[in-house]
Amino acid sequence: MCEVEESGCQDLKREEPASRIGQTCMKCKEASAVLIIRVGDAFCRSCFREYFVHKFRAMLGKNRVVFPGEKVLLSYSGGASSSAMIQQVQEGLSRDASKKLRFIPGILFIDEGAVCGQTWEDRERVMLEMKSILKATSFPFHILSLEQIFSLSGSVLQGNLPEVPGREENYKQAVGSFLGQQREQEEDGISDATERLAQIHTADNTSAECSQSPTFIRPPAEHTTALRDMINSARTLTAKQELLHSLRSHLILHVARTLGYSKVMSGESCTRLAVRLLSNISLGRGAFLALDTGFADNRYRDVVIVRPMREYSLKEISFYNRLFNVSSVFIPALDTKASNSSIQLLSESFITKLQADFPSTVSTVYRTSEKLHVSRTDATLQQSQRERCLLCMCTLDTHTGPASAFSATQVSQQLSEKKSSQRVIPAKDSGKQCCSGGQCCEETACCTNSVTGTRDMAPLLCYSCRLTVKDLNSIDKLPSYIIKEAEHRTR
Repeated sequence: MCEVEESGCQDLKREEPASRIGQTCMKCKEASAVLIIRVGDAFCRSCFREYFVHKFRAMLGKNRVVFPGEKVLLSYSGGASSSAMIQQVQEGLSRDASKKLRFIPGILFIDEGAVCGQTWEDRERVMLEMKSILKATSFPFHILSLEQIFSLSGSVLQGNLPEVPGREENYKQAVGSFLGQQREQEEDGISDATERLAQIHTADNTSAECSQSPTFIRPPAEHTTALRDMINSARTLTAKQELLHSLRSHLILHVARTLGYSKVMSGESCTRLAVRLLSNISLGRGAFLALDTGFADNRYRDVVIVRPMREYSLKEISFYNRLFNVSSVFIPALDTKASNSSIQLLSESFITKLQADFPSTVSTVYRTSEKLHVSRTDATLQQSQRERCLLCMCTLDTHTGPASAFSATQVSQQLSEKKSSQRVIPAKDSGKQCCSGGQCCEETACCTNSVTGTRDMAPLLCYSCRLTVKDLNSIDKLPSYIIKEAEHRTR
């Protein structure tokens, strides 16, 4: 990581704290510094606020992904990063903002208390606290429970939806058209076009499910039990976290499509993305690093995931929330006080400890992820020929040549397994030989390996999701929309 001599590293990471006392702001050169972000980067309160706000709006303006008047769903988890993101959106939509944001926001919070074993009373207490925080934003918000994944249809896994062409070229035209509509509405006596659009959006969603509802609908007990059984069926904490991430993404995508949101803002920080980059490489997701850690994730085609907080470190976000009283809620997660470690937790521990000694660790890993892109040739091939994974909905990375490492792994696995299709089991009700010759007759009870079996579902999954499903005791505990989609694609 560091190529200088060991003595130089020791001098770098053990600076004398006395030299930092009484520093002035590096920007205004007048006020006293109240915090130091990196080595030598001292800011006063007002300059740090200006720096924080400018970085957020510059990230959106530089990438030109969110169009004026577009509906954007803010994914809120209650943590520090997503709370700071909502605060920035709220300030950017105010009247006195210098570089005003012009999209229509909505907030989504997904309750995952059933996964952590919380009682309904504890979950309801958390959701009431969330409602009081989200209601203060004056944005339309939606509070759902993770159990609703058992009510989804197979349409959420459709990955061949058309993408809007030429959006980058028409960005300036869209801005000009929006400003023209704003001037026309101001002449008609409407002071703010964005405000009017937000009012219309709020009025359209007053009857929407779970939108600003004073009470919360308790999910069916069988759905809660099924969710806990599915998560507990994973033998490792790594598989549990990956499965939970995929199911959460499916529910967010369903809400965005149902309510007409074309963009989803996620609050991952630079530190979180650096941890994800290392953990995803360990999990075999190297082909999807550009989608998992990039600014825009367009794997769903019609809904784009945007990460505007990816330039902020967790230290910067924590300082901002503390200085400007941005409230956040601590909610126990699946890995809170976990007795066994996972690949994600080990990667986080490695990054955090290395960052404590070498302050440029997170930025170095993060800058590496910025250089990752999908080549145009591969993108065209993925869009036209390849299918998409059932869980992560990325294009399959298993179409490799016979001399690849993946093919060698498959051959080794096939030789070490005893396939059930090679057995000859006599049928109970007839004189036929069932499951002989690799063909299943599907007429008797001896055919236990259906199209939803692990062996038959594997071709529908990417390499990383195959490892996740392999750690499940039974895939029958997966939501019905995944199993039905697997049957549909197999047929």
